Amino acid sequence: MFESLIGLVAIIALFVIISRQQSRIGLIERELGALRSLVLSGAVPFAARPSEQEAAEGEAYTAPVAAPAADIAPAAISEPAPVQATEAEIPAAESVPGPWSTPEATPKTPEVAPAAVAKAARQSDVETALGTRWAVWVGGIALALGGLFLIRYTIEAGIFGPGVRLTMAAVLGLVLVAAGEFIRRTGFKVPVQGVAGAYIPAILTAAGAFILFGTVYAAHGVYGFIGPALAFTLLGAIGIATIAAALVHGQALAGIGLVGAMVTPVLIASQAPNPWALFGYLAIVLAATGVIARMRDWKALMAAAFFGTGIWTILYMTDAPGANLSAILFIDTVTLAVLALVWLSSRGNETGPARSFDWPSIVPGLFVAFSALGLSVDPVFAAAGDALPGAVLLMVMVAVALYRPLALPLLYAAGLATVLIYLGIIPPTSIASDFSSGALGVDGVPLATANALSLRLGIGLGVVFVAAGLWAARRFAASAQIRAASWAAWGVIAPLVILLALWFTFGNLDRDFVYAAVAALLVVVFAAGGEWIARADEPPLRGGVAVSFALGGAAVAGLLMLHMAFDSGWTTTLLGAAAIVPALATRWRSYPVLGWISVAAVIAVLGRVAFDPTIVGAEFLSTTPVFNWLLPGYGVPALAFGFAAWQLANTTDGRPRLAMDAAATLFALLTLAMLVRHAMHGGVINSDAPTLAEQAIYTLIAIGAGAILIAIDRRSPSSVLRYASMAVGVVSVAFVVIQHFLVLNPLFTDESTGRIPVFNLLFLAYLVPAVAAGGLALYSRGKRPKWYSAMLALVAALLAFAYATLSVRRLFKGEFIGLWSGLGQLETYTYSALWLAIGVALLTAGVWLKSQVLRIASAGLIAVAVLKVFLFDMSELEGVLRALSFIGLGAVLIGIGLFYQRLLTRAAKEKG
Repeated sequence: MFESLIGLVAIIALFVIISRQQSRIGLIERELGALRSLVLSGAVPFAARPSEQEAAEGEAYTAPVAAPAADIAPAAISEPAPVQATEAEIPAAESVPGPWSTPEATPKTPEVAPAAVAKAARQSDVETALGTRWAVWVGGIALALGGLFLIRYTIEAGIFGPGVRLTMAAVLGLVLVAAGEFIRRTGFKVPVQGVAGAYIPAILTAAGAFILFGTVYAAHGVYGFIGPALAFTLLGAIGIATIAAALVHGQALAGIGLVGAMVTPVLIASQAPNPWALFGYLAIVLAATGVIARMRDWKALMAAAFFGTGIWTILYMTDAPGANLSAILFIDTVTLAVLALVWLSSRGNETGPARSFDWPSIVPGLFVAFSALGLSVDPVFAAAGDALPGAVLLMVMVAVALYRPLALPLLYAAGLATVLIYLGIIPPTSIASDFSSGALGVDGVPLATANALSLRLGIGLGVVFVAAGLWAARRFAASAQIRAASWAAWGVIAPLVILLALWFTFGNLDRDFVYAAVAALLVVVFAAGGEWIARADEPPLRGGVAVSFALGGAAVAGLLMLHMAFDSGWTTTLLGAAAIVPALATRWRSYPVLGWISVAAVIAVLGRVAFDPTIVGAEFLSTTPVFNWLLPGYGVPALAFGFAAWQLANTTDGRPRLAMDAAATLFALLTLAMLVRHAMHGGVINSDAPTLAEQAIYTLIAIGAGAILIAIDRRSPSSVLRYASMAVGVVSVAFVVIQHFLVLNPLFTDESTGRIPVFNLLFLAYLVPAVAAGGLALYSRGKRPKWYSAMLALVAALLAFAYATLSVRRLFKGEFIGLWSGLGQLETYTYSALWLAIGVALLTAGVWLKSQVLRIASAGLIAVAVLKVFLFDMSELEGVLRALSFIGLGAVLIGIGLFYQRLLTRAAKEKG
């Protein structure tokens, strides 16, 4: 079946080639003639030499190298490219002989427009692909499979013995390799643009190498003619030779040789595997591949070689009890040496901004870091004390990244492995396992174990990352900002994670002054390092990304110091006060990160109060009103944030200042709210729903905060203060509508309003907020949008209306005024009279204050009173009360009419 398919494809390709041969040659000749005419007429410049094209285009195609001959490169369709014959070049004016026909002189053709040439080139794309690339590829595959099918046929037919068959296959492989070399040396060159992948000498060589691989494997694995050692040597030699042949045949052949070399250990089985033989062989293959890849700058080949070596290393390490530590360290060392001394040998010290890193370095970085991680966390390796070699590997990776700046991925890999190792020794946490297991683990198996060696190695790794990170960040600060930022980032991340892990594992979580002293030392080192890096920046003291990482690390170290040295209450208080430090630093340095560090302090304090709103824990919070831990826990951060906002406004300004304004406002409100909550609940902060009295205090706080923010904004204008003042006003209105009027209204809850006639719950919950909202509406006129003042005025009027109405209800019902206790006739009439009186009062106030909102509210209230009288009083009231209700309504409405007539008459006289 497969043989028939191969034959069918070959017949189709041959038919296409033969049927289109003449038309293709004629098309190429016409195009070359047209382009020659354009060049002679001066319309386009002369074409560059192939070698110059290769230098300009980078890695177009690697040509065969033979003695002093020039590199062979694919000629472009659109240029009269020279073709290498032996060692001399054919002049550009002559015709170009191809592999299909004998050289002929190109006849002169009339000048053809460039558009016609482009159209003809597009029409020939499919034909060119069939005739040049696909035919060669299928032909190479067919040759390789033909060799295997020949062996299969001789086996099935019994024509030759195994030795003869293998000899014939080996001869066929050698003949194909020799044929490829012969064609290359006789001056073959692809004459068509875009068909470099169909380079026939490389295809023949690859087919020969494939047959030789199969022959040696069959001699060992099928017939047993040769032993494992000889088969291993022959397969490795064929693989390395194939990689070496790629120097003259291209990267694809090198890939074939590399794959063959990497699978050789799988093909050759041994009764007594020797890790040194395996890794010695892999070291040779890796070094040879590195040399060849470096000569041709083949990044994909180098990455593939590192990948294959890394896979073999990890597979070997999975057999942990029988793994040889020396062999693992040997192959990891060879990998890093090939990377640093071979692959990056002539470009590894580039420090310019053109390239931040070399992407093939990612592969060895990941695999070597994974090896170090396995040596450190695997129980078998860790029990044998292999964590020390693992840490040394990580340090060597950092050293290589320092020595070869383009090997920056090694820094990331080493840093990530270090972080994972030390996160794994933290006792209190667990992954997918019970928290009582006591160690970070997966499915109940600890990820890592901590001992005295972990402590010493952590100190060593921390020192290495700090020293290397800060030094390299300063070195690259002016020339490569991304590289400098990477070094600075890992120079602070790895030491901080190590310190945190060691504190959790070996320190006292309540209070540990030793670890606090180490954290304080890191604060000084990172802050000084940031200043040191900033002085090397361009321009100096600019405060770039690397400086930001260093100073950010100092801030995190300070946070750890406070947690290690103080208890919960002092930590929250001092953490809030610490926001002042970076704000004050802006007096001497204008680093952008300083303001954001103050913002980070706000976030840290918010996290702490969200985790524990009582600051010191509910069991330790005093029941004394006001003077307890809530006052400094919320008040000190509020004052500190306000001072930081003021300081930033005078120096750097910008978004951090706005954030600090908002934080100061928020914590000021939280301070008052928490103190009220504490006092109203007898010193207990819980999640119970607030009472109406407590909610009234919150509403008054919000209204007062709105007024304070308006006053502050007028002195020190800030968009945050402006919008915050309106936000708290809207929140206070929401409190009133939802809580005062609906949820907590004693008319619906039947809550006790108190025994005192005037100064009771209604006074606190409705009258006082009404006065406060009205005052804020009056104060905000002209300072805030009209809708804001109108909203507050309307709420004030509604609160006053609710207070008056509920007070009448209390006058008739007493302490409890629930709606379900019913209405009396005198009470019903009183409501009508009261609402009319309030409506008249609102109208008077609206005219006096020139407030249209109050006048509209008056009209609405009087309209409600009218509807009540006609719809409710008419049916519910009887006798004199019904008559008085209508008489009073009529008198009020007539009075209002006369009042408005006089106003209009007076206004008309003033205009006249």
